[in-house]
Amino acid sequence: MPAAAEAPLAAAFTARRAVVETFDERMGAGTVREEATGTLWAFHCTVIANGSRTIPTGIAVTFRVEPGPTGLEAVAVAAVEAEAQG
Repeated sequence: MPAAAEAPLAAAFTARRAVVETFDERMGAGTVREEATGTLWAFHCTVIANGSRTIPTGIAVTFRVEPGPTGLEAVAVAAVEAEAQG
């Protein structure tokens, strides 16, 4: 595959920044809104990087986008360290 064709594909799987917009503890599902594009990405609690299965709304996170059972979704959702945020 030519290098030019690989660049968009590689970018799709790199870390992105977002804010947790919603999280329903009972359902174990939520959404993050990507900072760069405003795109809303769904995620399940099993992809929270620290293994806690819960994450507060309004915090900054990093994530990757990967194919899931119903389409593209956020994975490896990780809170950004407080000192890195501000």
